This record gives sequence, structure tokens and C-alpha cells, in this order.
Amino acid sequence: MRPTVRFLLAHPAHFVALGFGSGLAPKGPGTAGTLAAWLLYPLLRAPLGDAVFLMFLLTAFVFGIIAAERTGRALGVPDHGAIVWDEMVPFWLVLFFTPPTLAWQLAAFALFRVFDILKPPPIAWADRRVKGGFGVMLDDVIAAGYTLLVLAVAARWLET
Repeated sequence: MRPTVRFLLAHPAHFVALGFGSGLAPKGPGTAGTLAAWLLYPLLRAPLGDAVFLMFLLTAFVFGIIAAERTGRALGVPDHGAIVWDEMVPFWLVLFFTPPTLAWQLAAFALFRVFDILKPPPIAWADRRVKGGFGVMLDDVIAAGYTLLVLAVAARWLET
């Protein structure tokens, strides 16, 4: 089933899981969701201190488990491509630790998408083995970890 605007608006969990509509993109919904997260980040981040923002991310992760589970069940596909909240929350975490320049954020965007698409171990393992809403969210958190690791190595290498 391909979700529609009607489906998106049928339940708050669908609205969130489908990334406020970005998951309805006909091509590359994961990339569209990540781009939406990037565009929303300054609005979410600006009014919040570090600790409050990290608590927001934790809350968004937990709500994402519930929203992805409910939406996946309604769509008949547990990790439907239109569910993009799992891209958004981990990418907000990546942006939190990424220098606020276009070059670094563009690198973060590209790396995150590459890791999410290619799914090197243990991302592929988590994607296959961990089920339900938690599994939907987990593989992208691991992709965020890979992204942050590569960015940290690059930052260290560039400073020498």
C-alpha cells in the first residue's frame, strides 16, 4: 500500500512516522525525510539548550518506536519506505554533534544517507533481526553512529 495524504492525516502517529508528509515523496522518501529533518533542525534547536534538546531527541525516539509500529501495522509493512521518522530523529542527533557549517552538514547528510542505504554491519543485522518499531528506529541510530565516527575522524585528520 502506498500511503496517501488521507492516510497521513488519519492518525497523529502516521503524521509523525511519515515525517510530516516528507515520507510521501514518490522517489527517495528516506532522503526526503532526512532533508526535511535538516530543514527543521534550526527551528527545533534554536530555542532549546543542549540538555533539553537531547531529552527531546530521546522522547522523539521513544515516540518514533510507537509511531513506526502503529503506522507499519496500518500499512501492512513493518518498515515501509514512507516511514521516515527513523531517518529524522537520528539525523537530528548527527546535526547536534556536527559543526554548524554548510560543508560539514552536507558531509553529514551524504554520509548518513550512504550508511542508511548501504547498511554495513551491524546496521544490516539490526535491520533484519530487530523487529517492530524499535527495529525500525535502531538501524538508523546505528547509521548515525557511523556518520558521527567518520565525521570525528575527518575533523581530527583535518586539524593536523
